[in-house]
Amino acid sequence: MKHSAQGAAGTGADTGTGAGAGRVRTATAAGAPRIPAQPGATDMARGRAPGGEPDGSARGEHTHGESPVPRPRALVQRSSVRGQILDALRSALATGELRPGEVYSAPVLGERFGVSATPVREAMQQLALEGAVEVVPNRGFRVVERGDRELAELAEVRALIEVPVWLRLARTVPAERWAELRPLAEATVRAASSGCPATYAEADRAFHRAVLALAGNEQLVRIAADVHRRAQWPPAGSPSVRGRADLVADAHEHTALLDALIAGDPDVVRALVGDHFTRTA
Repeated sequence: MKHSAQGAAGTGADTGTGAGAGRVRTATAAGAPRIPAQPGATDMARGRAPGGEPDGSARGEHTHGESPVPRPRALVQRSSVRGQILDALRSALATGELRPGEVYSAPVLGERFGVSATPVREAMQQLALEGAVEVVPNRGFRVVERGDRELAELAEVRALIEVPVWLRLARTVPAERWAELRPLAEATVRAASSGCPATYAEADRAFHRAVLALAGNEQLVRIAADVHRRAQWPPAGSPSVRGRADLVADAHEHTALLDALIAGDPDVVRALVGDHFTRTA
C-alpha cells in the first residue's frame, strides 16, 4: 500500500487557544499538532462524573431532575471532529494535495490529524458517497481519477441546472435582493486574490448557493451544490486547479453579474451567465 506523506500535506489540527481552538487546518512544516482530548472525556466514557465518582445513572440510581449532559456532549464533540476532518479532506481534494489515483489509509491520515482513524474513516466514507474517493478493501481509500471528459460532463450538468434558474431569477427577484449578495461576491474576489484554490472553491460555492437559494427550492440547492463541488476537483495528472489569474477572472464575473442583475438588464445577464459557466467549465 502506498501512503503519500505529501498527498496528506496541508491537513492537520489547530490546537491553539481562543475561538479557533481545535480547528483542523493546513499542517506546517513543523508537523501536525494534536487535537486535545476534551476535559473529563475519559470519566464520561466510564459513566463517571468529572470529579471521578460514578454518576447516578451509571450506578442504576434514579436521577430525578438531572439533565443527562455527559453523553450528548461527547457525541457532539465527535461529530465536530469528524466535520473538521471532512472539511480538511475536501480542501486537500480541491488543491490536489490528495492526489488522484493515490491510496490513503485512515490510520496514516489520522496520525497527521492527531486523531484516531475512526473520524477519518467516517469522513472518507462520506467522500465515497460524494464520488470523490473509492474504497479499496484492506488498504484504504483511493482518490478517484477524473478525466477531461468527466469534468466537461459535470460542467454541462451544472449549466443545465443553474443557467435556467439564474435567468428566471433575473426576471423575478428585485434589485434590493440582489444587492444583498454583494458581500458574498466580493468575498470571492478576495479569495481568488489569495491564490488558494480551496479558499476560492468554498467562497465560489457560497455565492452560487446564495443565488440559487432565492428560488426557494432546497432540493435544487442541495443537488447543484453537490455537482458544483464535484466539478471543482482537479483532473488526474493536474497538480492543482486553475491558476490565480483564472480564479480572479471568474470571481470578477460574479460582481459583473450582480451589477447587471441590479440594473435589470436581461440581455447582459444572459450573456454573462453563458460566459461564466463556459469559463468555469
